[in-house]
Amino acid sequence: MRWIHPLSADLREPADVLGGKAHGLVALLRLGLPVPPGFVIGTAACRAFLRDGRFPDGLSEELAAAVAGLEAVTGRCFGGHRRPLLVSVRSGAAVPMPGMMATVLDVGLTGDAAEGLAAESGEDRFVLDSRLRLLTGLTAAATGRPGDFAGSDGSVEARLATAAEAVRRHFGEPVVEDAREQLAQAVAAVFRSWDSPRARTYRALNGVPDGLGTAVTVQAMVFGNRGRRSGTGVAFSRDPATGEPVPHGDLLFGRQGEDVVSGGAAVRPIADLAGREPQVLADLLEALDRGERHCRDACYLEFTFEAGRLWLLQMRPGRFAGAAGARVAVDLADRGVIGRDEALRRVAPGQLRDAGSPRIALADDTGLLVRGVGASPGVAGGRVALTADAAVRMAVDGPVVLVRPQTSPLDLHGLAAAAGVLTALGGPASHAAVVARSMGRPAVVGAAGLTVDVPGGCLRVGGRTVPEGAVLTLDGGLGLAVLGSPPVAAAADDPYLRRFLAWADEVSGDASPRPAARRLAAAQAALGGC
Repeated sequence: MRWIHPLSADLREPADVLGGKAHGLVALLRLGLPVPPGFVIGTAACRAFLRDGRFPDGLSEELAAAVAGLEAVTGRCFGGHRRPLLVSVRSGAAVPMPGMMATVLDVGLTGDAAEGLAAESGEDRFVLDSRLRLLTGLTAAATGRPGDFAGSDGSVEARLATAAEAVRRHFGEPVVEDAREQLAQAVAAVFRSWDSPRARTYRALNGVPDGLGTAVTVQAMVFGNRGRRSGTGVAFSRDPATGEPVPHGDLLFGRQGEDVVSGGAAVRPIADLAGREPQVLADLLEALDRGERHCRDACYLEFTFEAGRLWLLQMRPGRFAGAAGARVAVDLADRGVIGRDEALRRVAPGQLRDAGSPRIALADDTGLLVRGVGASPGVAGGRVALTADAAVRMAVDGPVVLVRPQTSPLDLHGLAAAAGVLTALGGPASHAAVVARSMGRPAVVGAAGLTVDVPGGCLRVGGRTVPEGAVLTLDGGLGLAVLGSPPVAAAADDPYLRRFLAWADEVSGDASPRPAARRLAAAQAALGGC
């Protein structure tokens, strides 16, 4: 059986074999867009590994051959001193599972390779940062918990020592200095992450079958952390909160991709590329336009740029929720990209329970605690919970609002229990924002000045202290967090949602006054379901 497939525009295997990530990369290649070279280990290898507890027969040999092919394409040597090749190792299930499984970057950065990369780049700090990311990724993959060495206190050298000790503790040996052994460790860790508690929880909440397994995508590294002309980000072809056809996204200069999606850093809008890397911005906007036409939907891209050159790392349909999804569907139907029947099938009825996204009605700033970025529309109120465990416990007695510095996959149970989420850091593409939208929870992220004091049992903003358990109301459209239970006004008329629901009534043959969710459900039933 063939376990590994080279990434190419000619690859025809379906997403249930290649995983969603690699399937998106193949589409990007067919569109002629820039993708780092690599290969994908199919989902069947993961299923065999989880069944037998070891690599299936032949996988190690195919892995060695695939690495040799990557060396030939890049002109680099995996783990070598001269022109070292490093790779990323990423999970990719057929169904998107944001942040639930392992990623290991900079695999192959042995001691020899580090010396060679430092000599080639002339940037010692970049090499130290990359080595730290490798160790952090290996530890996170082994423990199932996000590594935080890259963001902890102390010098890079001190953090490296701490990370190296963590690797030794969890793998039972020091950091492996053989690049091919590092790769085998990373691939096995990604396979195992399919069965991590957080991944199992996500699948249970979202109805994803346990038996699918994950593919593993291996690509030559591109470095967003290599100098001031490098960076990383995520971008949508439209505003994910409203569906408006305006490119939207998060950006960091001098960093790698996990720094954006973790929500652990203060991100910048992608428009900031205009002043520093205008060609990268132009190439990115072109890619978003071509991606939307290909997906026949809003388009989501993950990207890195190194020394002013853009590379694309993932593409998938946006599949926005609620009124934002309705607007996208109406836009695409108006343009003849999809038909009205398909437009009506695009949105889940449950996502329209709060159709029109009501707004907090404040006459002034009285009661306003903090402003942030509206990342998932709607209004939600409840008692403040400062940890995911507290949210689950407190939700038994009524609605809660989860308030965190940023969320991670370990907070999934708390996000599921909460009515809404507020974070101090992150942007519209952070973990909190993405998961909240997928669950239909209102979310406000990037609330500058918000401090979450878990030991002290409170949160602080601008000299004000709010204890855990206090009532807080969020407006995930306007980006507001207000103390107490402020008045809520009906949303302004949404012409796109009005047209969308009129189509639904035409299909169902019932124009009687009913909630939006019921109107859409009736139309989908008349169409034969989704």
